[in-house]
Amino acid sequence: MTQAIVRTAAGLFTLADTPAAPHLDPHLALERPLVLATDLDGTFLGGNEAERAALYRWLHTVREQQPARLTLIFVTGRDLPFVRELITQQVAGVPLPRPDYVIGDVGTTIAGGPAIEPLPELERDIAARWRRGAPSDEQARAALRALLANEPGLREQDTPFRHRLSYWYEPARLSPGTLGKIRAAGYDGLLSADTFLDVLPRGVSKGPTLRHLIAHLRLAPDQVLVAGDTLNDLSLFETGLRGVAVGNAEPALLSRLRARPLPRTYRSPHPGAAGILDAVCHHGFAPRPTRAATEARD
Repeated sequence: MTQAIVRTAAGLFTLADTPAAPHLDPHLALERPLVLATDLDGTFLGGNEAERAALYRWLHTVREQQPARLTLIFVTGRDLPFVRELITQQVAGVPLPRPDYVIGDVGTTIAGGPAIEPLPELERDIAARWRRGAPSDEQARAALRALLANEPGLREQDTPFRHRLSYWYEPARLSPGTLGKIRAAGYDGLLSADTFLDVLPRGVSKGPTLRHLIAHLRLAPDQVLVAGDTLNDLSLFETGLRGVAVGNAEPALLSRLRARPLPRTYRSPHPGAAGILDAVCHHGFAPRPTRAATEARD
């Protein structure tokens, strides 16, 4: 058994025992193209240092040996400055892989290129849904702020997001009518981790934006593997693409997946990065090492 950091129902993090990570050869080759579309916190960045380094090392090796077979997409609630800083870091001496594309801000930003800059041609519909006829993004945000100014249990996050408005919320104080107010104004309210409330353009979230991006890139949906751990990743699994809910997934996400089983969503017993590697094999993108091969390496 190993210990991994997991999110509790209270939104905190604690150590919990998990099954040992799959012992995958870092030179394990892809048998077919893979588009890995992964959440960051708790998923791509989840698990212990050795598990994360194993995933990142494998991705670097695939890019060196089979570059045409791998596309890496970060699908995150984080903003672009966070992602740009993230990819300058290392884990156990292994640099974090650079994504080909980033779907940020819970699906309301699409970015790419060497500098990971927004791609306006792909964001036009998102921006229009956010403004809803307002002259600017900021005026749309101001109207939403005024709408929610007196709602109990909300505290606005101080990050300057682009096409979203985000709050920390207190589950015990949140009014049952708050989400109804948001919807009546023409937006969607998304709760996750018993901590975050995101106000998003109607119909925009991680899953629909990923579908939009892979259609634009003319990628085959059967090549895509989505990975996540919280309720704001549910829309990724609802796309019908192959998926993995990693072993440290929050109870609210698991409850929704039990209530409405999605046959292509695999529930890995392994946390974070190890769960992604496990799912790569589970979904047939790469073979699991044989016992003989594992013993030979040992």
